Amino acid sequence: MTDPAALYTTIRDEMGQVLIGKETLVKGITIALLTDGHILLEGVPGVAKTTVANLFAVTTGLAYNRIQMTPDILPADITGNSIYREQTGEFELQKGPVFSNVVVADEINRATPKTQSALLEAMQERTVSIEGETLNLPDPFIVIATQNPIEMEGTYELPEAQRDRFQLKLTADIPGRDEESELLDRFDSDPDLDPANVQQVVDREDVKAAQEAVTEVYIDDTIKAYILDIVAATRDTPDLDHGASPRASLAFLNTSKARAAIEGRDYVIPEDVKVLVEPILAHRVGLSTDAELSNRTARDVISDLVADIEPPGSSFEAEPDAATAVQDGGQPEDDTTDAS
Repeated sequence: MTDPAALYTTIRDEMGQVLIGKETLVKGITIALLTDGHILLEGVPGVAKTTVANLFAVTTGLAYNRIQMTPDILPADITGNSIYREQTGEFELQKGPVFSNVVVADEINRATPKTQSALLEAMQERTVSIEGETLNLPDPFIVIATQNPIEMEGTYELPEAQRDRFQLKLTADIPGRDEESELLDRFDSDPDLDPANVQQVVDREDVKAAQEAVTEVYIDDTIKAYILDIVAATRDTPDLDHGASPRASLAFLNTSKARAAIEGRDYVIPEDVKVLVEPILAHRVGLSTDAELSNRTARDVISDLVADIEPPGSSFEAEPDAATAVQDGGQPEDDTTDAS
């Protein structure tokens, strides 16, 4: 299965045997998996954050480990260490739970900064150093870190360097009344409903093939310019103390291509970028003091910034040949692209 759209639909439908109303989360995690990204998943207790990750691992057939982050957990509890075996008189390397395809760091903000930083090398370099030895992590590799936004006692806020390494921040919302009613009915009929009720529907080879297909998606220079305009706006506004880094620009590039592929297109449109603005930027920027005193949120500021930036649709209207080429999945002529 090399088609990213078919892969996503298959995963979503199988996870839907247990989940209700979590399609946005499933799509976001699929996009991250197809682009080697990581997810920061925020939500109050009881909204199935960990269940979503577990179900995703089961349906994709990927190895899964969950790490319950607490103040007393140590970096070696995540990465692993060398253990002396008295029987052999030698040290034996014991890999930690980070050596998995899907790693859930549950309540990441309950771990100390030292332990949080143990994930930095793993998330960025996809390697782990133990006793001076550098080991490669499995491929594919995705970290899904959860956090509770309402209980701050005994927590440690993620530093900027750590947040920037999460490609997307997703929010698990409380379900609406209709969805919760369906949830009650479903569990009333089957009280034991859990991840064991879903099956593996794709495999690692399918994932790798879909990842390769995403790299082939075409993105026009005008849309790249749109991405740069959005990122630059976060750096120029007085409402933000610091804007997004170049890593955010790369996140836009990769995730917009993955979203286009999931939607069944081999080319990116401005809407692919727009819907990813909040998941990519909200956790990367820092509010200014004036904005905080005005009770504005990062989402408010980002929404206003994007509203003032014109998407590149008008340039395609002005050059119908370029529009036709993009709609057909091809590339516009060089002079058309440069003109925009």
